[in-house]
Amino acid sequence: MKPIELLAPAGNLEKLEIALAYGADAVYFGGKQFGLRAFSDNFDDAELRAGIAMVHRASKKAYITVNIFPHNEDLLALPDHLRFIRDSGADAIIISDLGVWRIAREVTPDLPLHISTQANNTNWASVLAWQEMGATRVVLARELSLADIQTIRHKTTIELEAFVHGAMCISYSGRCLLSNYFTARDANRGECAQPCRWKYHLMEETRPGRFLPVLEDERGSYFFNSNDLCLLPLIPQLAAAGVDCFKIEGRMKSSHYVATVVKVYRQALDAYYNAPESYSVRQEWLEELDKISRRPYTTGFLLHPTGAADQVYGSEKYSQNYEFSGLVKEYDPTSGLAVIEQRNNMKQGEEIEILQPAGANFCQTITAMTDAEGNLITVAPHPQQLIVMPLSNPTMPLAMLRRKVVQNE
Repeated sequence: MKPIELLAPAGNLEKLEIALAYGADAVYFGGKQFGLRAFSDNFDDAELRAGIAMVHRASKKAYITVNIFPHNEDLLALPDHLRFIRDSGADAIIISDLGVWRIAREVTPDLPLHISTQANNTNWASVLAWQEMGATRVVLARELSLADIQTIRHKTTIELEAFVHGAMCISYSGRCLLSNYFTARDANRGECAQPCRWKYHLMEETRPGRFLPVLEDERGSYFFNSNDLCLLPLIPQLAAAGVDCFKIEGRMKSSHYVATVVKVYRQALDAYYNAPESYSVRQEWLEELDKISRRPYTTGFLLHPTGAADQVYGSEKYSQNYEFSGLVKEYDPTSGLAVIEQRNNMKQGEEIEILQPAGANFCQTITAMTDAEGNLITVAPHPQQLIVMPLSNPTMPLAMLRRKVVQNE
C-alpha cells in the first residue's frame, strides 16, 4: 500500500519547523506575492529559500503557492518569482490559472506543477486534461463525494490531493466575489475579508428598516458560515478511493493548530498503515482536535450533500478550549529545566499540559519560574519573553505548553 502524503500548512518559518517536527511529510507555503493568503505572515525571499532548505534537511518536500488569479499587472514580476522558486529548490509550485501555467512552462519547464483546488476540478475530464498537459498533481475540489473521487481515480493516473481538515469556504472551491463586492479586497488575489463569516439580516425591499428572520438569533444570522472540515474517521475510505495526499488547511492558523492537527493525522495515518483492517478513530485524537481554535466539524460533501447541520447559524466565532501558553526552546535533561518562549499569560500554581512532537502529552503544575536573568517570578505576563521552569517529564524543543481556558476569564 503506497503511503499517503501528509501535507501541512506553514504561514511562517516557525510554523514550518513545527509542521516538520510534528510529523508532516510535506509543507506548503508562499512568498509575499502570488499566493491566496495575503494576510498570513508569508515568506520573504530569504525566508522562502531558508524554508525550502529546512524542509530538505528533514528529507521532506516543499510546495510553493502561486495560486492567485492574476490580472495583467500581476504578471510583470511572475517570471522572476518562478525562477527564484526553481533556483531555491522547491519540489513543486501550486497554481490555479492557465496563464500562470503557460508562463511557468516557458520560464521554468522542469518545475513540477500542482493544480490548486481553486481550479475547480470536479470531474475526471478536467483532471485528465491537466494530466495530459503535464501536471503532476491535482488538488481536488472540496465539493466532491467519495464516489466522485473514485471515478476520477479510475479515469486518471495523476496524483490526487484532497483537503481533510480545516476551514471550509462557502463558495465554490473558494472562488468568491463577496469580498470584492463588500470591501474591494480581491479574494482571488489573496485578500479575502471573509464576509461569509459576517452576520446578516434579510430585509424586504418595500419595507425598509424591517428585518425578517432567517434562522437567526438576536445577534444576526450567519447563513454563509460553514463548519470546519474533519475527515479523520474517513481515512480508510479516502485511501480506498485513491487519494495520494491529505492536505490540512491553515496557513493563517496558529502554531498550536499546526502542531495539534499534524500530530493527530500523523498518528492516525500510522495506525491505519499498521493495521488497515482494524482502523478506528481513537477518542484521544478527537479530544485533541477539540483543543484547537475551531468551528464545529463536518465531513463536508464526502458522504452526502451538505445541509443545515453543516453550517453555523448562531455565531461567527471559533470555540477554543485550550490556550497556547509557551513554546519550549531548550531542554536540559540533567536539570529537568526548560527554556520557554511565552505566548500567553502563565502563573505559578497553574495546571498546564505539554504537547510533544513525539510521544505522549503530560500535565503538571507550574511549581516555579525564573526570568532569563534567573530572577524568581510568580507571573509571566509578557508574550515572547523567555522564562525557565522545571518540567516533570523529559521533553524536547518545540514542545508546547497549553492551559485549559476557563470560559468566564
